[in-house]
Amino acid sequence: MLKRVVVLWPEGNQPAFALAERIAKEFERVGITVSLADVWADPPSPGIPGADLILCLGGDGTVLRAARIAVPDGAPILGVNMGRLGFLTSISPDEVFGEFERLVAGEWGIEERLMVTCTIVAGDAAGRTFHGLNDVVLSRRAPGRPVYVELEIDDARVAVYRCDGMIVATPTGSTGYSLSAGGPILSPGEHHLVVTPVSAHLAIGRSLVLQPDSKVLLTVRSDEGAILTVDGQEDVPLGGGAQVAVGASPHRTRFARLRSPSSFYADLTGRLEIQLSSTMNDGA
Repeated sequence: MLKRVVVLWPEGNQPAFALAERIAKEFERVGITVSLADVWADPPSPGIPGADLILCLGGDGTVLRAARIAVPDGAPILGVNMGRLGFLTSISPDEVFGEFERLVAGEWGIEERLMVTCTIVAGDAAGRTFHGLNDVVLSRRAPGRPVYVELEIDDARVAVYRCDGMIVATPTGSTGYSLSAGGPILSPGEHHLVVTPVSAHLAIGRSLVLQPDSKVLLTVRSDEGAILTVDGQEDVPLGGGAQVAVGASPHRTRFARLRSPSSFYADLTGRLEIQLSSTMNDGA
C-alpha cells in the first residue's frame, strides 16, 4: 500500500498544476503523504527519496526529466499524458481517478528500462557524470560546420567521423533522435545501446548495436569543440580534445504499469502515424 507519493508537474502548465492539486487532495483524503514539485526546479524536490510512487504530469519531456530525478532512488514512475502524444506516458488524467483504488493499493506491475550514463573524462568539464533514459549526443557547436568525433568501442578505435553528431541511444531512445538519423528500433526490454552517426561523411554511416557491457569513448577532434546533450535537455559545451566515456547505466528507470503492455510494435506504429499526421496538420 502506498505511503508516500510525489507529484511532478511542469511549471507554467496550469492544467497540469490544477490536476496535481486534485490528485494531491485525493491521496491526502486517504492518509497518504503527498509532495508537489516543479519537475524543472533545481534541485527538483527534496521529497523524492523514499517515495513509493512518482506521478509525472505532462508529456515525454517531463517523463525524461523525472527519470533522471529518480536516480539513484529508483521510485517507480507513472506518466500521465497531458499532451497530444506520449511514448512514455501510460494513462490519461481521467484514468488516474478511475484507477485510484488500485494506485492506493499498489496494484501495478513494474517495467524496467535501461538507462545510459556518460562521464566527461578529459576537458574543462572532466569529472561530470550524467544519466539519461533516451540518449547521449555529441554534436556540432557551429551551424553549417561538421564536428569530428573519434569513436572507440571496448578500447578499439573504430573511426573518426566527420558528421553533424554522434548518438548513443538506449532501446527507449531508439525511437527518438536515433530513429530520425536512420538508426534501428529496439524493443524497450533490450539491454543494448546503439551508436548512430548523424549525417556522417566518408566514414561508416550505419548504426552499431553494442553488447550490453560495451564501453564507448567519444573524443572531440574539432578545434571548435562540441556540445554534449543528455536526453535533449542537459547541455554541456566541450572543447577540442574533450573525451566522453559512455555505457549502460547501473541505474534503471522503473515504470509503474496498471495494465499488461500490448504489442510494442503495434503501439509504436500507431503513435508514429499520429505524430506524422500532427506534423502535417501543423504545417498546413
